[in-house]
Amino acid sequence: MDRRHLLLAGVAGAFSFAQSNGDTAAGWRKYEGNPVIGGKLGTVFDIAVLKDGGKYRMWASWRPQKSIVLFDSTDGIHWGEPAMALPPISGSSWEQNINRPVVLRRGSEYHMWYTGQGPRTSCIGYATSPDGKTWKRMSADPVLAPEAPWEKVALMCPHVIFDPKSKMYRMWYSGGERYEPDAIGYAESADGMHWKRNTSNPVFGPDPDVEWEKHKVTACQVVQRGHWHYMFYIGFRDVDHAQIGLARSLNGITGWQRHRANPIIGPGRGQWDNDACYKPFAVFDGRRWLLWYNGRREKVEQIGLALHDGEDLGF
Repeated sequence: MDRRHLLLAGVAGAFSFAQSNGDTAAGWRKYEGNPVIGGKLGTVFDIAVLKDGGKYRMWASWRPQKSIVLFDSTDGIHWGEPAMALPPISGSSWEQNINRPVVLRRGSEYHMWYTGQGPRTSCIGYATSPDGKTWKRMSADPVLAPEAPWEKVALMCPHVIFDPKSKMYRMWYSGGERYEPDAIGYAESADGMHWKRNTSNPVFGPDPDVEWEKHKVTACQVVQRGHWHYMFYIGFRDVDHAQIGLARSLNGITGWQRHRANPIIGPGRGQWDNDACYKPFAVFDGRRWLLWYNGRREKVEQIGLALHDGEDLGF
């Protein structure tokens, strides 16, 4: 079969949320006060969020500083000032610009995989931290760099979970072009440093028969709940226009089923996210899903929030 077709809270009352006006589906709704991060900070994009104790912690790509920064929040809506987490390395062949992180916590240690970009390539690096603020790179070299033909010159947007049964780290990553990668691959590691790619990569790619995602699919987050792996991903109709989709798979690698209501989040006409909705990251808080995403209008890119009541995502 053609691979392209194989890819087949306590604060609710205190805030007001926009109703669906053709730009959300499947029970999602946008926060009326969007964007929640941006404005004076300039471009903040491609984030990762943990519900860590009694607060939310967001590691974000901050374009003016070419760095990853940390924001804290008690409600996921109102965020503090950014604190530097991982800066670039001047003169590096692959870490002159640092962005697109994922962070997970195991016990008392935080683990971050991130995108490092140089003049000709983008690769994936790995760092650890005792507190989520002060990070130590675990290698001067990337832990994943482009090798396979489909990966072209860029590996970006890692998303990693730890499987306690297999005791393996599981990564979904995007590969292809540097401006926006093309498709999603999968790899596994016992130590977070040494990765073995899936032999069937890419495991998720664009559907040429679906207008909104016919060009590229990238930058996914995979959440394991019950028997299913749920993938939130970006679909591009062309390189400048993107929306957010949802799919699920039993093993997180094969047999992906796209949500019948896709795209679940799209641009709001005349709004701050008029041109594109990118890079989703969702957390279930026990009562509802909170999904943060990049929104872009012309050249201004900021972070917004969408919500979904209940755990059932409507497949």
